Amino acid sequence: MAEKKVQTQNDTGGQGAGQALDYRWHLAETAVEVEVTELEFALMRAFEGFGRWQSECLAGVCEMPASGPENALLHIIRMHDRPKSIKELARLANRDDVPNIQYSLRKLIGGGLVVRKGAGRSGVTYEVTDEGRRVTDDYGALRRRLLLAELGNLPGFSTRLAEAARVLNVLTGIYEEVARVAATHRRA
Repeated sequence: MAEKKVQTQNDTGGQGAGQALDYRWHLAETAVEVEVTELEFALMRAFEGFGRWQSECLAGVCEMPASGPENALLHIIRMHDRPKSIKELARLANRDDVPNIQYSLRKLIGGGLVVRKGAGRSGVTYEVTDEGRRVTDDYGALRRRLLLAELGNLPGFSTRLAEAARVLNVLTGIYEEVARVAATHRRA
């Protein structure tokens, strides 16, 4: 049976000297489960914070309200200044919710930031308009002033960011694989 209180390196001793915080819950009973669950909980919070940051940064440079994922699509469309198909957008964003991507594209088109070109199933691509280029340039400038300047003041943070990106890429592959396994063996 797992101990009632699992002490991790995240403990601060906030409950008194020598007392560990109780990190156990239905998702985490062993020390390894606690560490994985703490990471997943941090990822959820980071994802939501990142989405709010994207929305607020975009709101700082244009009038169109957009969610974090819509903002991400705008920048992915602009990436390398070449048109992208919906299949490319889904792959680059690691998304499989094509109807939601289509909704976001309609919103970006309606906001005058993206244009749809071509016809047919395989001939449709999306690219930024002149207004979309201005907005993404202004977004980049505001991002540099606010976020990157703040991160640049943290000693050694660049190295930590590079390592974090590698870890997140590895975790993405692991989560994709276990999602396939879970889907393969799903109960009826």
